[in-house]
Amino acid sequence: MTVVGLGLLVLGNWMGLVWTPSEREMGDVYRIIYVHVPAMWMAMLALVVNFACCVAYLLDSSWKTDALAEATAEVGLLFGTYGLVLGSIWGKPTWGTYWDWDPRLTAMAIMLVTYVAYMALRRFVEDPEKRAVWSSVVGIISFVNLPIVWFSVKWWRSLHQVQSTPKTVDPDMTLALRVNAWASLILLTLFLLHRYRTALATREAEVAMPDALPPDVPGSRDNRASEVA
Repeated sequence: MTVVGLGLLVLGNWMGLVWTPSEREMGDVYRIIYVHVPAMWMAMLALVVNFACCVAYLLDSSWKTDALAEATAEVGLLFGTYGLVLGSIWGKPTWGTYWDWDPRLTAMAIMLVTYVAYMALRRFVEDPEKRAVWSSVVGIISFVNLPIVWFSVKWWRSLHQVQSTPKTVDPDMTLALRVNAWASLILLTLFLLHRYRTALATREAEVAMPDALPPDVPGSRDNRASEVA
């Protein structure tokens, strides 16, 4: 997956920078779309999965579900921040400013802040069960912003353009965007797999009983020594 993802990423960036034609209004500045749009798509996809995990945990508690919720929130926050920064860079030559309180930008910024709060909550609550329940509630509340971000350009006419479709752009541009989107999806999956395994291992270590710890764990030896004493 790593090789395929990196290969598609290189191909997609070459297509976006060299192979595709210039945009009629923006010229070559538009080419940042090939990394900005996939990043935002991946952020939203990860946060949708996070919402599903939060609901699932409240319905049927599972450490695997909680670990996946943590992974999706963190990776979604990473891609969302990356996409927002790229959007600001794109905004400077097209809007004349890096930041404008455009409805979409504002809604996206608020959503990212709520997921920063989600991650902070997970760091400050020590009890695993309370942490899982409380963060699930915060994750569900944070998700409310996602449909607002998606539909903002349709609900409010603002600086940000309405979403493009294959019918409104050149076929070569569509193909390049799809290649980059697939590359981003594979990288997103890899990030989630690694982060999920780390989160699950941490959770299992937290809830493990002292007698269940392996012999080479210091805590296990200390516990046994106290029992002998």
